[in-house]
Amino acid sequence: MSPDDTPQNFWPQLDDINRNFTFEPNTFDLVHSRLVGGGINRTRWPSYLRDIKRVLRPGGWVQLVECYYMCQSDNGSITESHAIRQWSNNYIRSIDGIKDPRIPLQLHNLCTAAGFVNVESKMIPLPLCAWSTDPRQRRIGQANTENTSQLLSTLSIFPFARRLGMSVQEIEVLVARARADAANPNLRAYFPL
Repeated sequence: MSPDDTPQNFWPQLDDINRNFTFEPNTFDLVHSRLVGGGINRTRWPSYLRDIKRVLRPGGWVQLVECYYMCQSDNGSITESHAIRQWSNNYIRSIDGIKDPRIPLQLHNLCTAAGFVNVESKMIPLPLCAWSTDPRQRRIGQANTENTSQLLSTLSIFPFARRLGMSVQEIEVLVARARADAANPNLRAYFPL
């Protein structure tokens, strides 16, 4: 965004999501929180959502988007023998206890517990490659192919090595195999958002 097209009511601010917000109550009309699950500590989620509620003005909205990295298949063809499922299982094991890899499945209940009303939740399949017959979903999958390839490596190197004790070579082999599975349109792989 260049300075010429910045809305007058936009001002970027930073806050540490693992600490209580420093923003004053009733500050925002909208809070958009996207893909922060890998950064928020497991025990922080209830207070994080209460902080969001506190900083929203009456009638304000919160929009949360998180990814559940347990790879699914639109046609049920992904099994435990597929590298993409092994990657998913390893990722969840490697961060479980510190972060909450299943948070997307719990957001509805956590939002209700935090006092939000009219809570709606929707699972959106994010295709890992261009496998869909729906033109829009196919374009999304095509655009997401490179993201997925990078994500599989980026998300796994540190936790797989540190928390699971895998060697860099073992990680690279698993990631290469998972990338091949993710790019295989016959598997119809997706991550639930």
